[in-house]
Amino acid sequence: MLYHRAEGPASAPPLLLGPSLGTSTTLWDAVAPELSISHRVVRWDLPGHGRSPDDLIGPGATVADLAALVLALADSLGIERFAYAGVSLGGAVGLHLAVHHPERVTSLAVICSSAHFGGSKPWEERAALVRREGLGPVAATADQRWFTPGFTVPALVEDHRTTDPDAYAACCDAIAAFDIREDLPSITVPTLLIAGREDPATPPAHLREIADAVPGSSLVEIAGASHLAPAQCPEAVLTALRAQLTGGAKRGMEVRRQVLGDAHVDRAQARQSPFTARFQDFISRYAWGEIWTDPTLARRERSMITMTALVAHGHYDELAMHVRAALRNGLTPEEIGAVLLQTAVYCGVPAANSAFAVAQRVLAEETGDAPAGA
Repeated sequence: MLYHRAEGPASAPPLLLGPSLGTSTTLWDAVAPELSISHRVVRWDLPGHGRSPDDLIGPGATVADLAALVLALADSLGIERFAYAGVSLGGAVGLHLAVHHPERVTSLAVICSSAHFGGSKPWEERAALVRREGLGPVAATADQRWFTPGFTVPALVEDHRTTDPDAYAACCDAIAAFDIREDLPSITVPTLLIAGREDPATPPAHLREIADAVPGSSLVEIAGASHLAPAQCPEAVLTALRAQLTGGAKRGMEVRRQVLGDAHVDRAQARQSPFTARFQDFISRYAWGEIWTDPTLARRERSMITMTALVAHGHYDELAMHVRAALRNGLTPEEIGAVLLQTAVYCGVPAANSAFAVAQRVLAEETGDAPAGA
């Protein structure tokens, strides 16, 4: 059986994390503890890597063989269906599972990986080198293949040096034979692709190729990240995975459009730039995907609270937007006027006066009538 490390509540939704070639569960040290707050996280080691036995695969191994070992691990833990995220070879295993065992996978994140790895010859040559000379020559170049200049994770480099050469070579055989491009359009599970912009092993173009072929998939490119993005840029990877696992960004965008209207959201999206992209994602995922979707309060009530808070802080441009939202959420002009009258008591008459002026203009545009309290 593959060595594994489980974290998080046993009753939480399961999430399996796959490693890249030459690494171990250590690859996820900066990410897994945070994910285990909401998920039953299971990290696993490739054969001959970390603490997994080295005789689980042999020469001529395939990604299908590795995927079978992952399914056997899940079965042994009583996990029928699971979310999956994997880096490089671990990502290839995830793609195989999504194509050939979609009934087992609830969502997929493919990180710094590919639907093919540049043809078989380089991997056949690497396998032959490792079988002949061991891992020393390959491990010596790990930093430049895995990280940007000046960055390293010594524990991962040590993983590379201490991996079993025969098992490593067998994994190279699996990569050499892997090409799932023709099957990508058949993937139906929610799929996220994460690329490191500085990744020389699987450049962003490889992830774009998958994103273009998998229906409904999404792509995130992480600036400053090389091949082992979870180790080098853990916060960025966490942000993307949380959005994928909770569906917050997608659900939040739906609610945002329902409340604010397509025209407003389309304008905001059109103005989005690389500088503002993370902020827009934060708004959709957190404000709209978590707060506005909380069923404790109805949207009518949330509109009343929001308008009051905006008046209190003098955010009148935002108030205009949320007066329109209040109408969509079922408030009448009279009820909006009553909310603003309440703000005169607790936020001050000058603030309420400005708020009434804003609301009167908006309501005249939207309904042709002014609020009763104006």
